[in-house]
Amino acid sequence: MINADEIAGILKQQIKNFTAEIHEDEIGTVIEVGDNIARVYGLESVQQSELVEFPNGVQGIVLNLEEDNVGVVIMGSDEEIKEGDQVKRTGRIVSVPVGPELLGRVVNPLGQPVDGKGPITTRKYRTIENTAPTVIERQPVKQPLQTGIRAIDALIPIGRGQRELIIGDRSTGKTALAIDTIINQKGKGVFCIYVAIGQKNSTVAATQQTLEKYGAMEYTTIVTVSSSEPAALKYIAPYAGCAMGEELMYQGKDVLIVYDDLTKHAQAYREVSLLLRRPPGREAYPGDIFYLHSRLLERAAKLSDEKGGGSLTALPIIETQAGDVSAYIPTNLISITDGQIYLQTGLFYQGIRPAVDVGISVSRVGGSAQIRAMRSVAGQLKLDLAQYRELAAFAKLASDLDKATQMTLARGDKITEILKQRQFEPQPVEDQVAVIFAATRGFLMDIPTPRLQEWLHAFVGFLHEKHPEIPKTIADTKELSEDTAKKLEAAISEFNKSF
Repeated sequence: MINADEIAGILKQQIKNFTAEIHEDEIGTVIEVGDNIARVYGLESVQQSELVEFPNGVQGIVLNLEEDNVGVVIMGSDEEIKEGDQVKRTGRIVSVPVGPELLGRVVNPLGQPVDGKGPITTRKYRTIENTAPTVIERQPVKQPLQTGIRAIDALIPIGRGQRELIIGDRSTGKTALAIDTIINQKGKGVFCIYVAIGQKNSTVAATQQTLEKYGAMEYTTIVTVSSSEPAALKYIAPYAGCAMGEELMYQGKDVLIVYDDLTKHAQAYREVSLLLRRPPGREAYPGDIFYLHSRLLERAAKLSDEKGGGSLTALPIIETQAGDVSAYIPTNLISITDGQIYLQTGLFYQGIRPAVDVGISVSRVGGSAQIRAMRSVAGQLKLDLAQYRELAAFAKLASDLDKATQMTLARGDKITEILKQRQFEPQPVEDQVAVIFAATRGFLMDIPTPRLQEWLHAFVGFLHEKHPEIPKTIADTKELSEDTAKKLEAAISEFNKSF
């Protein structure tokens, strides 16, 4: 039997509880599209840097907010987008997945994996543009970030939280220097992010293989965007990498981020700006090109202890044309960063590699980013090299030189040779101290310069085998006490007799 009252009761209950949900989507219309730029009409309350979605699933970023339309850069192919298409707001500012799950992976600027190792499971997202830590939230840079490269750790030291520019012409070893620094962070608790902007996919794959070979990929994330991809993706790549690094920094961890390179980044932003019809300035770059890089690099910091004491160290790379450091983008970056490592073509072809020009290169953090042991030997090294550079110019002109000048030149030659270092062979700081100690105290004067590299490798092996307590003491105490110095002198003399 059907009970009418029962059915009526159920219906009344359902009518009483019925709520109509109105879901509002703000929809715009494409009025013009081309060159990966779309002009959209009707998105009245859209925000700057908001993601919008086109019918084919491709996303775009709103960059221009104009009186009657908005300029959207399309992050993908614009071939299927046509005039009259509907564009939907997502309500989300551009953000990327963050967290330790990204370590060991290769991702694109949107945080999607491109290494074929399956999806990345992280629920946490972070906007790519964030406010830099304030002065109160920071503390001085005083903890060294060892690169493992003698010429840099001794003469141009980098501290955790610093921004050190790597600048030089094409193929002078800029990327090699950054990769060596990443490899040297193994076992030091520093997480690394390598942002490759506009590089060939094969180059990025080779970099990944190198890092895997030396066991560095497990603490590294590679953010890559190839030269064939839209300029919009190249523009957001460094910000995406920075957001990934910031997440770890605010968890109290130490992070190193390499932007390779910001020349291509500036060019991509110039392309986007010109297509959006923003007024061009010097070298056709838009007026906010300085702000483009300053707001990125200001996010590198050593946080105060109240904020967890994490750090984000930035190594931006810039490519110069024919060694011109006074061009627009290089001067901008030199003024933003805390020093620069200048690599010179001339030195590179002379076989001095890394081709660091210690005359122009500078670190504005200086000795406070070095351990005491390194500071004690590096002072003399800088002095010797400065005297050598000064005399080397005159020595070419003079035929007969006095004894003191000959000694200074010979010493400079030995030091220059000892600062040469092969790629993928970063050296622990205690070994660097021992080698530089030998060079500055004149223990290498009797060894032929061409055999110095051979001496160096043999000596480090001998030291660890016969006197392991010396490097261990330097590594543990971070100091070169008188007692240790005496032991080191004895060890060098003992080794030189047999070499």
